[in-house]
Amino acid sequence: MNDAPPPRDYRQTVFLPQTPFPMKGDLPKREPAMLARWAQQDLWRKLRDGAAARPKFVLHDGPPYANGPLHIGHALNKILKDVINRAAQMSGYDADYVPGWDCHGLPIEWKVEEEYRAKKKNKDEVPVLEFRAECRAYAAHWLEVQREEFARLGVAGDWANRYATMDFPSESVIVEEIGRFLMNGSLYRGLRPVMWSPVEKTALAEAEIEYHDHVSPTLWARFPIVSGPEAGASVVIWTTTPWTIPGNRAVAYGPEIDYALVHVEGVAEGSHLRVGETLLVALPLLPKFAEDAGLGAHSLHRVLKGAELEGAIAAHPLRGAGYDFDVPLLPGDFVTTEAGTGFVHIAPGHGEDDFNLGRAHGLPVPETVNDDGTFTHHAPGFEGLHVFRAHEAVYAACETAGTLVAKSKLTHSYPHSWRSKKPVIFRATPQWFIAMDDSNAIRQKSLDAIAATTFIPDVGRNRIGGMVASRPDWCISRQRAWGVPIAVFVEKRTSEVLRDPDVMARIVDAFRSEGADAWYQPDAAARFLGNTRNPDDYEQVMDIVDVWFESGSTHAFVLPPRNLPFPADLYLEGSDQHRGWFQSSLLESVGTRGVAPFKAVLTHGFVLDEGGRKMSKSLGNVTAPQEVIAKYGADILRMWVMNSDTAEDLRIGKNILEQQAELYRRIRNTLRWLLGNLAGFDGHERVPVAEMPELERWVLHRLTELDARVRRAVRSHDWNGVLPEIHNFCATDLSAFYFDIRKDSLYCDAKDSLRRRSARTVLDSLHRCLCAWLAPVLVFTAEEAWTARFGEGAGSVHLQLFPELPENWRDDALAAKWAEIRRLRKLVTGSLEDHRRDGTFGSSLQAAVTLTLAPEDAAATLDAATWAETLIVSKVTLAEGAETSLDVALAPGHKCDRCWKVLEEVGQSAAHPTLCRRCEAVVGP
Repeated sequence: MNDAPPPRDYRQTVFLPQTPFPMKGDLPKREPAMLARWAQQDLWRKLRDGAAARPKFVLHDGPPYANGPLHIGHALNKILKDVINRAAQMSGYDADYVPGWDCHGLPIEWKVEEEYRAKKKNKDEVPVLEFRAECRAYAAHWLEVQREEFARLGVAGDWANRYATMDFPSESVIVEEIGRFLMNGSLYRGLRPVMWSPVEKTALAEAEIEYHDHVSPTLWARFPIVSGPEAGASVVIWTTTPWTIPGNRAVAYGPEIDYALVHVEGVAEGSHLRVGETLLVALPLLPKFAEDAGLGAHSLHRVLKGAELEGAIAAHPLRGAGYDFDVPLLPGDFVTTEAGTGFVHIAPGHGEDDFNLGRAHGLPVPETVNDDGTFTHHAPGFEGLHVFRAHEAVYAACETAGTLVAKSKLTHSYPHSWRSKKPVIFRATPQWFIAMDDSNAIRQKSLDAIAATTFIPDVGRNRIGGMVASRPDWCISRQRAWGVPIAVFVEKRTSEVLRDPDVMARIVDAFRSEGADAWYQPDAAARFLGNTRNPDDYEQVMDIVDVWFESGSTHAFVLPPRNLPFPADLYLEGSDQHRGWFQSSLLESVGTRGVAPFKAVLTHGFVLDEGGRKMSKSLGNVTAPQEVIAKYGADILRMWVMNSDTAEDLRIGKNILEQQAELYRRIRNTLRWLLGNLAGFDGHERVPVAEMPELERWVLHRLTELDARVRRAVRSHDWNGVLPEIHNFCATDLSAFYFDIRKDSLYCDAKDSLRRRSARTVLDSLHRCLCAWLAPVLVFTAEEAWTARFGEGAGSVHLQLFPELPENWRDDALAAKWAEIRRLRKLVTGSLEDHRRDGTFGSSLQAAVTLTLAPEDAAATLDAATWAETLIVSKVTLAEGAETSLDVALAPGHKCDRCWKVLEEVGQSAAHPTLCRRCEAVVGP
């Protein structure tokens, strides 16, 4: 009969992790509840109150447009802003973030007009105030939709007191800013060619233009020289806009270009050239011209410099058909020999270079094109015809006049309206401009401000600098109804704009209480001009201001009025805003205040699909943030942003999101392991750093390195690489190394052992640091991990500051030593894995290792017991040798039923014959 006691079950004596923090995030369900709790706690107000005495940090929000649900680019932008704001707040600043919206302009007006068209109503028959009210309602609806969607992303901000360009106080300040330019003399009305959308019937800014391939008809035409040098010959021009021929008033040549005087002696079949005629074409372009025009045998009479053509007068190619005026040949420094014929036909109303050359030589600027793109009566023979359908008529007219040389087609990049996606034209119309180079010197002041601004990345400096250096005067007028009017008066008798501070003050005061609609009331002119002026003597300007001017002036009605510092610390938008909001904000602020409205400018890339293609509904490759949140949760979307290089274009799609979800699970598991092994921890367990084992002190050193990385990102606003470093720390330094080593001590050591208490002291610091560092990015998960330990009564993690780590945690020498230890450990664990695969043993705890260290590896000095902990084996024997080597064998002894180490001491205890000495002491009698 066997009297041996039955085997004991020691599982209940092991200190296994305990935590309510679940392994599964279930973010789509948990996040809305957390948002509701934050709202109920009024967390935003607590943040502001708690930071009231701190220095301000202001990231001024570039306003998104209120005309539809958010897209993935919106999510990227707002998440990046939120991370920077939250991190600044947790670094000891008062990061008061005021989100805003751009609510005026053509896209909203266009949508309301579409609703009219669907109802068979004519927008022009609707009273302007009624139309503006519908635009306001449309913008208000989408503003609210977007506000809820931004908040669902976890973006913290003063949502209750957001700004909008259509708010009455905003409209008041916008018109006041226009008045500043009026009073300092930089605002003027002039006739100049601007980008014009015939579809939308308004001028457009460069920022409202995008370029697409377009097939343009091309024309080669004769301009017979009727007097002056080379009379009797014909100049040949080439153009990709045949419709501009009715507006032609000159021909430009390059003074230093060599021109060939060519006598035509033979032509190809179908050519419009005539044998016996004499033509002038740039010499370098003659071979290509011969090919295009069907020029056969010819002789070169002579070569002359363009300057020799000074004083020559040509006939318009449509002479005899209502164009019976002379066309002078003029020198132009913009003429090149890159394409065409070396001669440029000049239509002063339809091109920047054309206009400038015409103005320099007193050429007329005929208004040949209406607002809708049809020809006016100033284009005889083409009146009522749309310019984009005029080429065949121009070809026919030239052929009738005997001036057609050739015609063709060309596919090239051409400007389109980014709203209607339709091609635009250059069209000279009376517009309102802000001068770049008058006594206010906006251009030079802006360039100086750019030099003094921090750009992240720095390449942005050259980009915006080049644009400002070369841009023309700022056209700020639009011929639409939904916006802030350029509220000025022009005296009819003198055509002079009225500059009266009292008039402007009355307008500003009215807009503040009534909004811009006050300008459209029947008695507006009399009301604002006052009793001393007759409204009949003045033109009330009805153009509205460019929406880029409005958004560019947001600093004026968001920062000082809310007691926020000016200039703002940071502007942050997509890289396309160097020509958009960054530039309009710079010009507006420099023009009115002499300084930039920002200290630093950060740009991010665009979002593409997984294959690097632009997203479009037609391709079916659109990733909607709403769908991502519904499936994965906002924290996964935020993680995608911060795991990306935001300075470049980002990619997103199903596979990339799955990868982010996997990375998230690793971080979540790290937090869960920490929480589980901190169960019951309190301050009484803490161990001073000096008494800790080296491994714990190494972990604290790593925390100081990450702390420095986070704080460097706060200072520079550059967060690229920070989250990947934190993830790598969790996955490599902690889960695969420190946790792997210390789980034995945490599970099996006595509760009050120095090693276990040291480990739990470090876990406490890890939890506090990781929750804080992750809080700006994984806003929901960090909160969950914080409250899982401390409870909701302890306050939100977002009310915390980043931990201040003691200087004595940093130990570069220890870090170097443990880098060597980890290198050697990798060699050993690789060998152990080979033995495990070979079936030598199933667990590394069944192994005994003899580690021979060469002199150069002697710096990695640990005692045998610590090496055994580090390698997670049951026994290590140390030796010295000429080369580092190791020998792996089965560990002698028996397996401990509690810690699973194989030790020779197992079996020596009468009370606990299946335990090692350590476990016996923990279990007790």
